[in-house]
Amino acid sequence: MTGLFLTIDRISEFFGKLSAWIYFSIGFFITYEIIVRNDIVRQFLGTAPTIWVDELSRVLQVWAAYLGAAYVLKEQEMVTIDVAFKNPNSLARRLAETVALMFMLVFAGVSVFFGFQLWLKSTLAGHTTDSFLGLPKWFTHSSVWVGFALLFFQSLAQVCRVWNTKKINRT
Repeated sequence: MTGLFLTIDRISEFFGKLSAWIYFSIGFFITYEIIVRNDIVRQFLGTAPTIWVDELSRVLQVWAAYLGAAYVLKEQEMVTIDVAFKNPNSLARRLAETVALMFMLVFAGVSVFFGFQLWLKSTLAGHTTDSFLGLPKWFTHSSVWVGFALLFFQSLAQVCRVWNTKKINRT
């Protein structure tokens, strides 16, 4: 079982790093757009504002957000409140974390189910975005079910980790 959890962790780690590089790329694209919109630069280089930066940046931002969620959970950097359950080995803390992760599992599972249906419908129908680029909608819709599938599996691994330690303090 630990081999499976390590594989899930590695996948989350990979997509978390990919998410960071996607955010970096978005910053690069927007910086480029700002530079080419400058009047002096446009006169000197003869460049014009692009039609692709806005839409591509939005699509990539959606992908980065969904791909990074599992990594954030793996690193235990989601919002946590330690006021009531400071001891991570206490039974109350483990129960609270399990309940929270179970809600996340249900939400992620429902999102994967309906997100996949939306993706399949837009793929089969050949839908595109209403923009100059006309990107296929399957590309944006797939980010939902792919990202939530990663979050679902990482949540499963985290639930098992909560109960996998040897010591349980019954306070």
